[in-house]
Amino acid sequence: MQSMIVVGAGAWGTALSLVLARNHPAAVIYLYTHESPHAQAMRLARENQDYLPGHSLPENVTIIDDLAMASAECSDLLLAVPSIAFRSVLLQIKALFKRPRIAWATKGIDAETHQLFHEVVPVVLSQSVPMAVLSGPSFAAEVAAGQPTAISLAATCDHFSGDLLAAFHSSAFRVYRNPDMIGLQVCGVLKNILAIATGIADGLSLGANTRAALVTRGLRELSLLCGALGARQETLLSLAGIGDVLLTCTDDQSRNRRFGRLIGAGLSVEDAEAKLQHAAVEGYYNTRQIRAIAHEQGLEMPIAEQVYHILFGGLSPQAALEALLSRPPKDEFI
Repeated sequence: MQSMIVVGAGAWGTALSLVLARNHPAAVIYLYTHESPHAQAMRLARENQDYLPGHSLPENVTIIDDLAMASAECSDLLLAVPSIAFRSVLLQIKALFKRPRIAWATKGIDAETHQLFHEVVPVVLSQSVPMAVLSGPSFAAEVAAGQPTAISLAATCDHFSGDLLAAFHSSAFRVYRNPDMIGLQVCGVLKNILAIATGIADGLSLGANTRAALVTRGLRELSLLCGALGARQETLLSLAGIGDVLLTCTDDQSRNRRFGRLIGAGLSVEDAEAKLQHAAVEGYYNTRQIRAIAHEQGLEMPIAEQVYHILFGGLSPQAALEALLSRPPKDEFI
């Protein structure tokens, strides 16, 4: 490996740059932030004090605030930006890179079209390029600390998949190839909504039974969505599937779960979001998008539907719970 550009210097982008830098000390890893003061602060401290404090950046991590600074040397980019910024970053890439190879660790959907990112990339770039997605149960702080982590990788071509496997895989960061690019993305989106739902339930102090029921029925909704969008059902059992669902629904390192807990405890949606400060709550945006897709596909997704009404319809968590509990009985697999 010679070099790679990690686009997005939040906690996750920084953690992934650490994985690359530690795996390949002779390679240059570019870490891009669009905020010049943030870049300067990281250069001085050799640490991302705003988003991932306590983890020193190796010398082979070069911090940049202009993608043009690395465009002549590198064509491999890993995007770890909020989903609402994904399209605008692609437009920057289009202007600077002739034939990029693009991977992403962003878990979201295009805000404009409600398409998955593998559908958006070739349209925005006006060309077909090698693409890949990394997804799975992975809290940034634990990855940065070198704690054992395992994720899924899907790519559109074997060569790019092999290069990414060689770049990221190590004894502390295991990468498993998965053929289902659609499934990895779908799972990465819906698990955010389920984490908000379980967080709300825990904020209401509803107990472990309720949490288990929400996760299990949430997986049923995920199965329906995967089937409708052309994903493989076995991806539900992958690291990107049930692995990520379990992680984000049960541990308070998940910003989506923390967001839900604050709402369940009585905070307004606006106050809960403000309390998380720097943390982007992807599930907030995902909920509106997934509801639109579910309605387009004619899917019954009651948990996602009630989360939508809480976030955007002013419904109280108690009323949403009553709506779920008052549903008529049904067969489990229908």
